[in-house]
Amino acid sequence: MSRKLTRTLRRWLYIGHRWVGIVTCLFFAMWFISGVVMMYVAFPGLSDKERLAALPDIVWDKVALSPDKAMKAAGATRYPRELRLNMVADEPVYRLSSWDGKRQTISAVDGRAITEINEQQALAVTRHHPASRLPRLEEVVDRDQWSVTARYDPLRPLYLITLGDDAGTKLYVSSRSGEIVLDTNRTERVWNWLGSIPHWIYPTVLRKDGPLWRLVVLWISGICLIVGVTGIWIGILRVRLKRRYANGNITPYRGWMAWHHVTGLIAGLFVLTWMFSGWLSLDPGRVFADRNTPREVLQRYAGHDAPDIAAAIRAPADRRAVEARFVWLDGMPLMIVAKRDGTKTVIDPTSGEIARLPQDRLWNAATKLLPDSLIESRLTLWKYDAYWYAHHNERELPVLRATFDDGAQTWFHISPVTGDILGRIDSSRRTYRWLFNALHSFDFQLLLMYRPAWDIVVWLLSILGTTVSVSGVVIGWRYLKR
Repeated sequence: MSRKLTRTLRRWLYIGHRWVGIVTCLFFAMWFISGVVMMYVAFPGLSDKERLAALPDIVWDKVALSPDKAMKAAGATRYPRELRLNMVADEPVYRLSSWDGKRQTISAVDGRAITEINEQQALAVTRHHPASRLPRLEEVVDRDQWSVTARYDPLRPLYLITLGDDAGTKLYVSSRSGEIVLDTNRTERVWNWLGSIPHWIYPTVLRKDGPLWRLVVLWISGICLIVGVTGIWIGILRVRLKRRYANGNITPYRGWMAWHHVTGLIAGLFVLTWMFSGWLSLDPGRVFADRNTPREVLQRYAGHDAPDIAAAIRAPADRRAVEARFVWLDGMPLMIVAKRDGTKTVIDPTSGEIARLPQDRLWNAATKLLPDSLIESRLTLWKYDAYWYAHHNERELPVLRATFDDGAQTWFHISPVTGDILGRIDSSRRTYRWLFNALHSFDFQLLLMYRPAWDIVVWLLSILGTTVSVSGVVIGWRYLKR
């Protein structure tokens, strides 16, 4: 009975892997091939550096409204999550983002609320972009393939404007606030149909419903993960390293079946961990901590929560700023001005003088982040390490790291230039870093330090994974034909 049951279970193991694998191998092949494309072409977005490069210089002489009056005009009852001053075409405006996600734009000229901009204003905004040649309105979009995610919801509908440059750059300008919220170019748009869109299963019709998309991807990747486990199990059952088969081979198969068996054994662990980490990226069960820093923590760091900072502001001596951001730090009001090249300077908003930001003041503010815990160590990172590193995205160096003795073993990364909290990571997120980032992106610091070592390793593993997948597709097609 035991042998018969074992034979029956093994038979169904083979049958299940064979027939479910016919479909899942298509997904495996798609993921490996698209993953290679994603190594070099990311999904379209707008980095802070790109955003600043497209802004005109602030016309300080037109700023008649103080930050305090802007917050009053917006009806703020506490200090907003973000308060910025920049230009919409030729008009300076304050942009407020509240803690509940609400966004408001207030004119710095007369204090009126700006809730809509027209086509001509949107075109004027895009003329300051460094790639702008002959900007032209292509259409007004509510949601398309590149603006599909919910982050753009408060800004819709969007003006889609082509710049007329050789790269085929297109900008998305919010019809509500006049902000450039996204840019794409021809290279990104073409290659993403072979990269991020198939890799993330990202068609607009599915991705516009976030919960449904997450559920679909979780189930597809979960089933593929099970197929990967059964494949390795069968591969081990069928391999003979000592008492080989009659023809002297370690596998009983020939042709595509042999390729599938042998490469599956070689790359099986990689395929399995890669699939597992991809499935984990959606955080099934919500087992990992939220990466965002709570409002209460940031408010303690700021040392101020009332909707005021300056009843009047003075322009800095160097007036070539494209944005001014108003923040509190340890009870101290600051204006952080940014230039078009991304460089930032901390200014006293009432005097216009450069403000000193000593590190002991930053460390003092850091002690208030978690008032029930103590800072165990204070580090200044001058080079990247396993938890603070640049991979596809730039990260500031040097950076301060405050490590706390709380139960979650929380770390905060702080900019020594602006005092901004650049990141928060606890033991849960550090575990996630190894289970997802390391296993899925292979962003090990040693490989990243010696590029193209990272490229070579990921290419070789992707080729092995593609071979396993494509051979499975061919085998499955032959079964279907029979």
